[in-house]
Amino acid sequence: GHESGVRRVIAKAVKTLSGFGVTIDREEWIKEAETCEKAGSVLTCQAIIMETIAIGVEEEDRKGTWCEDAENCITNGSIQTARAIYANAVTVFPTKKSLWLRMADLEKTYGNKETLEQVLKKAVQFCPKAEILWLMAAKEQWLSSNVDGARRILFDAYKANEKSEKIWLAAVKLEKENDEYERARKLLERARENAGTARVWMKSAILERDLGIFDSERSLLDEGLEKYPGFDKLWMMKGQLLEHLFLNDQAREEYKRGLKNCPKSIPLWICASRLEEKMFGTAKARALLEKSRLENPQNPDLWLEAINVEKRSFAGDKIAQTMLAKALQDCPTSGKLWAMAIQMEKKPQKRARSFDALKRCDNDPHVMLQVALLFWEDRKVDKARTWFNRVITLDPDFGDAWALFYKFEVQHGMEKQADELVKKCIEAEPRHGEKWQQVSKKPENHKLKTEQILKRVALAI
Repeated sequence: GHESGVRRVIAKAVKTLSGFGVTIDREEWIKEAETCEKAGSVLTCQAIIMETIAIGVEEEDRKGTWCEDAENCITNGSIQTARAIYANAVTVFPTKKSLWLRMADLEKTYGNKETLEQVLKKAVQFCPKAEILWLMAAKEQWLSSNVDGARRILFDAYKANEKSEKIWLAAVKLEKENDEYERARKLLERARENAGTARVWMKSAILERDLGIFDSERSLLDEGLEKYPGFDKLWMMKGQLLEHLFLNDQAREEYKRGLKNCPKSIPLWICASRLEEKMFGTAKARALLEKSRLENPQNPDLWLEAINVEKRSFAGDKIAQTMLAKALQDCPTSGKLWAMAIQMEKKPQKRARSFDALKRCDNDPHVMLQVALLFWEDRKVDKARTWFNRVITLDPDFGDAWALFYKFEVQHGMEKQADELVKKCIEAEPRHGEKWQQVSKKPENHKLKTEQILKRVALAI
């Protein structure tokens, strides 16, 4: 009653002013709403927005204008006013996913679990085909340790989106994380029937691999490859499985078949090259990598692998240095190659090399990481910390950088700083980085959480 009464008063005030020919533009009304919010009169603030936000706005401009108004209010610290603007916007445009996402983002940053949950609950009612809203709603339940709540949301989500790969796989992940492997397996069976994408087949095979049931993994990979011969990850998994079972000749054949189907897959060329190196030595790996570069010119990852092959060989760094010079001619702005150049340089020349690298590829996380490591080596702790922070801000998905930064903080920082970094890393959920993936992709490590992977990589790096 009180809320509708306030709104009636505001509506009457606007009408009366209009009747006397007094026109107050929309911006002034928004300022007035912000003033009411700061004075603690939230209902008045909301009522002003609801009654005046559409004044003087062309119909086709409403959504864009209101979003801009809300963002300006957030910048001013007027969160309730922004809330009211978005609440009005979704009553006019209830099926616009982008508006609900903005509302959810507002609640995530400035609200609490309950307000976020309410927004997402409404959002999926009005936008049942928006995968991202369902996934956000399920994740919030999962983060609140409400597994059954997350399960219910995902059940409703795949009823509304039977063909959605992302929703099926989110439901599988939920069951896996809670050690409900039989449930996960059944969901994957249904997902193969309904969504049936290459990633669903891959995740089905990964589940069997994690459980150590290699016959089932092999069958699923074979079936998946019949349907999706152009999906390189299935070929890599098949080769890796055969290597794991010490069937190297068969693995070699699978990699060959895979490369015929996926000649542009860089990770597949690297898998095949490493098996050649393991079975026959440097010369065979070198030859295969030369072939890979003809098929995929100017690719820094292939050059990097070729350099590492030479570094591992008896000839060692001399041929690797020659290879690096050729690589930098071919890919002069590759951060990964310049980072390798800094690594391979002798200590007195490292600083000059890092200047060259920063000139050639400014703002590259691999180069910046090498700069951080140089400062660490010179015991310039504050400068090293600054550069580490730059790296993880620029590329929060770079797991190796998180692990090195953590190792640095354990050595040079206080316990609190290391703990803070762990929290940030858990939020970022990094997935990439050579050393990071070596740990996270091991079948026996499939249950490890981000914090455990971070600490293991820090020990190994």
